[in-house]
Amino acid sequence: MLIVREQMKYFRILLSFLLICTIVAVSYISYNYYTAPKQRVPYLSKSNNIDTLNIAFIGDSWAVFHNNHNCIIRNLLADSIHRPIAVYTMGVCGQTSKEIYKSIFDNPYYRQFFQQRKYDFCIVSAGINDTYKKMSISYYSKSMDGIISFLIANKIRPIVLEIPDYNIEDTYKHQTFFRRMLRQVSMFINGTPMDCKQLFRNALDDLVKHNSYEDKLYIVRYKSWNNNYIYDINKLYRYDGMHLNANGYTVLDSTFAKIIIDDLKK
Repeated sequence: MLIVREQMKYFRILLSFLLICTIVAVSYISYNYYTAPKQRVPYLSKSNNIDTLNIAFIGDSWAVFHNNHNCIIRNLLADSIHRPIAVYTMGVCGQTSKEIYKSIFDNPYYRQFFQQRKYDFCIVSAGINDTYKKMSISYYSKSMDGIISFLIANKIRPIVLEIPDYNIEDTYKHQTFFRRMLRQVSMFINGTPMDCKQLFRNALDDLVKHNSYEDKLYIVRYKSWNNNYIYDINKLYRYDGMHLNANGYTVLDSTFAKIIIDDLKK
């Protein structure tokens, strides 16, 4: 009997130790995963005197897939801008706004991307995965503030893509069981509802107003190029309903082109 009690004692100690380790590990992972980034001092990109109009497109999968359609925006601008036009893309599928911001500083390919040439405009697609993964509003706002301030410090005009429309509930339903559970945990920790797209759009507006960015960047409103997601899904989106097809990029790039042309006329 004494031996059994001793064994139970050691078992409880071991169980308590494992429980403490689990709590510490989960807390550490949650802190690093969900916490917004700290602002970092921007490094400066290369200054060049060539006549080429350089346009960058950075961010998530929407930037990655645009790489195959860079010619679209060049063709749209060619008739109005009589100078060489170059479009460059840099992105990583699945990245959140924080991960994009950190990549600008920590990813050597991103640093080379910005340091090897001076861009006139930079299109930013960030935050879609924040809504998909149920990050917090502050996570998104602080990350976007970091990205925008970096571009402005380098005298690059940001063109920020507002969170586009997509069927966020249907996307959740088609995830694996583990990912659905992770999204539930994220919603609980961050207080983020299932359909949070408009909250993130409002957060971007608040950020721009709070930091007086109104005259320093452009926001591409989702309804300016995709007024009816349900009606346009087969015309503009791939089979997943979340990424654009070639026609979708043509419509979106038409909006970018108009912004750039109007800005150069000022």
